[in-house]
Amino acid sequence: MKKTKALSAWALAAATLSLSAPAAAQFAKAEDAIKYRQSALFVMGQHFGRLGAMANGRIPFDAKAAQENADVVAQMAQLPWAGFGAGTDKGAPTKAKPEIWAEQAQFKEHADKLQAESVKLAAAAKTGSLDNLKAAFGATAGTCKACHDSYRAK
Repeated sequence: MKKTKALSAWALAAATLSLSAPAAAQFAKAEDAIKYRQSALFVMGQHFGRLGAMANGRIPFDAKAAQENADVVAQMAQLPWAGFGAGTDKGAPTKAKPEIWAEQAQFKEHADKLQAESVKLAAAAKTGSLDNLKAAFGATAGTCKACHDSYRAK
């Protein structure tokens, strides 16, 4: 069952990744872009939460599961940013603050930092060490928090 879920997650990530390069051109409506970014962030959050549960001792550490989840996080961290294009500040309900569009350079810095930290997280998970996972998880979580503090409504 675990293997099936992991394969399903990988299939979703691979399909989404293959579509992400021209993602901005794919959105017929702002609502489509908003749904896209919300979906990518949701999937990333689900896998990140599983890593957090291991890093914080809420569930037993499983090196294989940690590696699989961290790989998904690293892939998904590349995706949501195409969904924050011009005109996507309105449309569907969203927690995105207007500052995203007013401070695009700073927002991009946050996105870039998350992508970089998620790659480090995946590398740490590949070591099979809970201590390495904990350190990388903390750094990655910090990038999430910094962006949410600045650009996500409560």
